[in-house]
Amino acid sequence: MFTKQQNILRDLGHDLIMRCATPEDADALGDFNGKIHGIDDADRLGVAVWTRDSLTRPHATLKPSDFTIVEETSTGRIVSSLNLIPQTWSYEGIEFGVGRPELVGTLPEFRGRGLVRAQFDVVHQWSAERGHMVQGITGIPYYYRQFGYEFALNLGGRRMGSLSPKLKDGESEKYSIRPADEKDIPFLMSVYEHACKRSMINASWTEAHWHNNLFEISDASVQKLEFRIIERADSREAVGYFAHAKLLGLTGINVFHYEFVAGVSWLEVSPCVVRYLWAVGQDLATEQNRPCTTFGFLFGAVHPAYDALGDTLPSVHEPYAWYLRVPDLLGFLNHIKPALEKRLAASIASGHTGEYLIGMYPKGLKLILENGGITFDDWKPDHADHGNAGFPMLTFLQVLFGYRSFEELKHAFPDCWWSDHATHMIIDILFPKKHSNVYGIS
Repeated sequence: MFTKQQNILRDLGHDLIMRCATPEDADALGDFNGKIHGIDDADRLGVAVWTRDSLTRPHATLKPSDFTIVEETSTGRIVSSLNLIPQTWSYEGIEFGVGRPELVGTLPEFRGRGLVRAQFDVVHQWSAERGHMVQGITGIPYYYRQFGYEFALNLGGRRMGSLSPKLKDGESEKYSIRPADEKDIPFLMSVYEHACKRSMINASWTEAHWHNNLFEISDASVQKLEFRIIERADSREAVGYFAHAKLLGLTGINVFHYEFVAGVSWLEVSPCVVRYLWAVGQDLATEQNRPCTTFGFLFGAVHPAYDALGDTLPSVHEPYAWYLRVPDLLGFLNHIKPALEKRLAASIASGHTGEYLIGMYPKGLKLILENGGITFDDWKPDHADHGNAGFPMLTFLQVLFGYRSFEELKHAFPDCWWSDHATHMIIDILFPKKHSNVYGIS
């Protein structure tokens, strides 16, 4: 076991050191994160328990030493911290490593000293050493742009309702619902992978991660989800699953996963699921001494359940966004090149040959098409309107990950441009706007 002295990463001066966390930090770091990130007593406890779980319980990818801590040496007090959660995502089926910073926080009296920046320097280095091509974080507006991140992928988005559909007189449920168990993990994995086909970007959920979600998260954690298997009432055949939060949200019960095997009617099953949720929400309201007046489905911008339930979910909350960072853009583009060549082959530009200079001033890249093949190379524009197209700052990431179309970016940013119709078409073909809903590893 490492001592604090052995775990020191940097001496930051001014009575501060940066070090890796150990399991012995669980209580102190849990209390710190609860105070920094919690919005009420239940949430503060939930964040604290999440932190303690991460340091003391098995996790599929995260180790205690993946937390950084800035400590005041004279008192031993934790004044700033964050962590890095390794995971694997895919782009149109092509896997790539991702490092996810989380639980980023600093005591108010220590803010403005560059402590978060110093920790990001370390975790970005860790991420590079582990072969991660992308970093992704969910966080407050603007802040993470300082560290090379850009909003580039939908995050969240939900539909909510407050009137549970009722069974008709004499009608009984055609589906039953039970807790998921260890034996259900292969089924959960299969259904999850089937659902991933709707999304351009996906996070890989391994067997170990499914086990972690089912059995290694404490009930009081904000990350705790109750996974349920949906079965046909007559045959007990499993047809799908969903997961609702253990803790009620501000107004009611929230669902974060809901999927079926192929060939099952969302129209038929969804009212049964809503009735179940409403009943569970009322029980949780009694246990947690808070009202449950709504049921919410947090599935991103689009989802079959939204269409199936229609007017049952009248309240619409638009998505926020993931921040993404791609430190080696050329390397990432070459990594996903098979997906881009497949798009090109299926388009009106199949077999096209041409060269396109894409500016991201002061940087840029050269896109070379030759008989259906794609080559990317470095290119440096002389000025902001040099080349065939221009994307200010990091906005190219928005088209790369399908978050916005080229046309939408041009509308939003006057200094986003293309020189001719052919350039516009090629970029639209290679980087179309496409839906993604990423279930990142926490």
